[in-house]
Amino acid sequence: MSRSDGRRNPSRKAVALQYGAGDAAPVVVASGMGYMAEKIVEVAADSGVPIYEDNSLATILTQLQLGQEVPEELYKAIVEIYVYFLHFDPSAPGAVRQAGPGEAASPQTDAAGEEGNQ
Repeated sequence: MSRSDGRRNPSRKAVALQYGAGDAAPVVVASGMGYMAEKIVEVAADSGVPIYEDNSLATILTQLQLGQEVPEELYKAIVEIYVYFLHFDPSAPGAVRQAGPGEAASPQTDAAGEEGNQ
């Protein structure tokens, strides 16, 4: 996701996931739409967190509650994102990853994955 140019995109969504050693599955730690989504992505980018864009997946993930684990049905999509990030090079041109057709199931995981379900 690119930095905001001052224009608002109310349809933009972002979800931040966290996967810790004791977690059974990745957990939703931030979720939002519009301005909140832009802020989630901005904080992620400023913190060096890789960003993966997939509008369909983000739409699904924004329906989850904060602290909720990603459901098993989405594991394949999430694993594909994590595998991508294993090879992520933040210094590479175009460091934001956008899903191609048919890739990574469906979450826009804007900011690893995007007003908030907080």
